[in-house]
Amino acid sequence: MNLANRQAKRAMALTLAFDVVTAGIAMAVTLTLRWTATGFPLPSGFSTLVAVASLAFVVSAAAAFYLMRIHRQVWRHMGLTDAIQVLQAVALSVLIFLPVVFFWNRLVGLPRSALVVAVAVWVAMLFIGRAVALARSTQRPLQFFQPLPKDATKALLIGDTVAAASVISKLRRENGKASIRILGLLQTGSAWPGRAIRGVPVLGDQGQLEFILNMLEARYGAVPWVAVTGEARDPKNMSEILEVTARLGAKVIAYPADGSVGEQVIRPRDLLARPERKLNPQPVEDLIRGARVLVTGGGGTIGLELARQCAAFEPQHLAILDAAEYNLYRADMQLRRDFPGLKLSAILGNVRDTVRLEQTFGEIQPDVVIHAAALKHVPLMEQHICEAILTNIEGAMNVTRTALKYGTRRMVFISTDKAVDPDNVMGATKRLAELAISRISQRGTLTPSLVRFGNVLGSSGSVVPLFKDQIKEGGPVTVTHPDVTRYFMTVEEASALVLQAASLTKDCQSAQLFVLDMGDPIRIEALAEAMIRMQGMVPGHHIDIVHTGLRPGEKLREQLIYDYENMQPTGVDGVSSIVGETHVDDRFDLMLASLLRAANRRERTEALHLLGRLVPEYGATLMMSDRGAEGA
Repeated sequence: MNLANRQAKRAMALTLAFDVVTAGIAMAVTLTLRWTATGFPLPSGFSTLVAVASLAFVVSAAAAFYLMRIHRQVWRHMGLTDAIQVLQAVALSVLIFLPVVFFWNRLVGLPRSALVVAVAVWVAMLFIGRAVALARSTQRPLQFFQPLPKDATKALLIGDTVAAASVISKLRRENGKASIRILGLLQTGSAWPGRAIRGVPVLGDQGQLEFILNMLEARYGAVPWVAVTGEARDPKNMSEILEVTARLGAKVIAYPADGSVGEQVIRPRDLLARPERKLNPQPVEDLIRGARVLVTGGGGTIGLELARQCAAFEPQHLAILDAAEYNLYRADMQLRRDFPGLKLSAILGNVRDTVRLEQTFGEIQPDVVIHAAALKHVPLMEQHICEAILTNIEGAMNVTRTALKYGTRRMVFISTDKAVDPDNVMGATKRLAELAISRISQRGTLTPSLVRFGNVLGSSGSVVPLFKDQIKEGGPVTVTHPDVTRYFMTVEEASALVLQAASLTKDCQSAQLFVLDMGDPIRIEALAEAMIRMQGMVPGHHIDIVHTGLRPGEKLREQLIYDYENMQPTGVDGVSSIVGETHVDDRFDLMLASLLRAANRRERTEALHLLGRLVPEYGATLMMSDRGAEGA
């Protein structure tokens, strides 16, 4: 920071020196030429007059330019507002100069025309110097004649060349109305300091962020905002940027790489930034347009987004079913507001209730069923085993059987990464639901798409809303384990890929299992640290992070496929097909029926035993837990 301050002060001193020295030169040259041009002999004391007038002009200029803070202007960032301030400082210099010289010799020997010419020469020298600097750094020597946004916020842009050029161009097309004024660019990767992109100087690379922010703070008196775009929004880059900006108290905003510059507050989803997927909407449109669509769990985070994306393809009839009254009400209001011409039915009902399902399917006659209803909170389901079994397994079976009965063409089942080698009831019920749906669908023409993916960022019950509340309350932020990782997706991306997966079973004769590309798993503690920094605070200083220990049923790491399964490309970016033979017990159907009876009778111990037998991977976990308890 000391180095940045020294460099900034040196630059300001040089700026002030140029401005006041040119004032003295302009006055001396003008007075000399004024007298020599007349052809008359120079008056006595002429040298003294020139020296005193020039010195007085220098002192006046120094005082005026310092008071007007002209020395704090950065020439390569100049605009019309800065140019006007220079002219105002020149006028103030003259107002200071005249009384000084008047008290010295009553302006005797000082031609009034010389003062006018001196001021004109000085102004020309001031702007020529600035034009040369602008030409060198931005290739736009007359930039100071262009208006800058009124009261614009100063910002430093970080990004790759292509994305930064798009953002800068869009801001410039705002014709002085944009609320952000870009001071300079830091490039991701290699940089070319001294060059400019669309007139904005390249100040260095992302690694120099702290130094550049300190230098700009010294020049402008406040830390500028940091705007990120393109590659700067990749998770690794965002983490580094947030670490610096939180320490210096700089606000961070984001711009899309496509040049649309509606500024955005940085959100947790920016930590998941991935290359934009080029999805072909046509297969999904062919599936949904003109169809009757039913979304179970349509009031939840993922269910509502699936319903919203379906609505955009103009189905003949969209129905959402949910057991939670408020969630259903909220979803109904949002969908009616966003799609006023949509034929929409909001149905209050539970997937456990076969009578309600019969009524719903009989009324809607759905062509496509998206089954998103589930109980998903891992620790809570450890305490409510029978409820998890009845909703996640029996509910899924009820929907599948009813869909078969009413001739539904396509069904999508939302599974989870926790269904792979499950250590918890929720994951085991989802795995068993995968197996049960596959077996039921073999009895008819229904070809379900079973789609596995990880956590939906910001969904109810996820860590993001919890962390937000804890940060808002001043902490501490609770993390179960420093090494715990999870796969995350935004709800929009997950929903789009789920619908793509649904369109892939058109020519299939049996249930198909798909997995979504979740990218790399994210360390939960790193997510917590980043969310704290997003609020301009430093983890461990402003907000503490506390480790509470893994909760019942939680793993350190999740996986997306079993060892005996293989992923194969589907032709859809972000969706892979899972291939692998699953062996089930010969008494699978009998044990499954016994499991559901035990759950309906709320026989917790028996239900847990049968769940372990039906999902052997979970059964192994139960055996290890029992042995651990005996050893204790």
